[in-house]
Amino acid sequence: MAMNMESSSNDLVNEVDHVDMLDASFDAYGGVIINIKHDMDENVFTTLLQTSISQWRLQGKKGVWLKLSLELVNLVKPAIKEGFWYHHAEPTYVMLVYWIPETDHTLPPNASHRVGVASFVLNSKGEILVVQEKSGVFKGSNVWKLPTGTVEEGEDISAAAIREVKEEAGIDTDFMEVLAFRQSHKAFFSKSDMMFVCMLKPTSFDIKKQDSEIEAAQWMPVEEYANQPFIKEHNSFNYIAKICIAKKDNKYVGFSPLLTTSATSAKKSYLYSSYQLEQ
Repeated sequence: MAMNMESSSNDLVNEVDHVDMLDASFDAYGGVIINIKHDMDENVFTTLLQTSISQWRLQGKKGVWLKLSLELVNLVKPAIKEGFWYHHAEPTYVMLVYWIPETDHTLPPNASHRVGVASFVLNSKGEILVVQEKSGVFKGSNVWKLPTGTVEEGEDISAAAIREVKEEAGIDTDFMEVLAFRQSHKAFFSKSDMMFVCMLKPTSFDIKKQDSEIEAAQWMPVEEYANQPFIKEHNSFNYIAKICIAKKDNKYVGFSPLLTTSATSAKKSYLYSSYQLEQ
C-alpha cells in the first residue's frame, strides 16, 4: 500500500524520495491533497499518515485534504485520532482536513448557502402561474404561491427556474430575468439561504400539476395573488408581489443573463445584469 510521492512532489523535495508516504498532490495554496484509491489497513494508514505529515511539515505545507469514499470509511477514525476533523460530506464521500502549522487555520469553510428559485410566470393576459403545496409550511393554508425549488449542483439559476415550473405545473417556459433575490440565515441545516425571484415567459399554457407535491395549480391575475392576506402581512412576500406588478406594468427592469467564458478555460457561466450590450 505504501508508495512514493508523485513526480510533482519529488521535484520539490528530493530528500524524501525514498520515504514511504501517502500518495498526494499539492495545490497552489500550500495545501496537500491525499489520494487513496484502494483499501488500506488502518495501522498501515496511520504509520504512513504520521510519516507524511512530518515530511510535509518540513516542506512548509499547510492544509491537508483527505477525501474518503464509502469503501474507505474504516480510515475515518484513525485520521481523527491524528488530528483531522470533518469538513463536509456528500453521498459518496466524506472530506476531512488537517492544519499543519501551529497557527490558526485558514482553510476555506464548507459551502455556507443553499440557493433556491421562485418563478414569476406571466402570460399575455396579465395572469401568473400559482400553486398550492401538499407539504411544508404552506400545507393546508390555502395560500397561492409562486412555484419554488432548489438549484441542483452544477445547475444554472435560469435552468433551475425552468425545470421547477415544468416539474410542478407542466408548463414550458423561456427564462427572461432575475427580478430580485433574498438572503436569509439559519435555514436548512443551519445554512444561509438565497432565493432568486425569476421571471419566465410561458410557451405552453395547459397546466399538468405534479400530483406528489402540488395540491392545486392555476393561472391567477397578479393583483389577486398580491391581495392575499398572507402575502400582504409578510414583508418579503409583499415586496416580491409589488415587484412582480411593477414588472407587469413595465415599470421595473431586472437582470438578464449574459453568457460568459473564462479567459483560461472553456468554462461557461452567466453574469446577471441590467446592462444592455451594444449590438
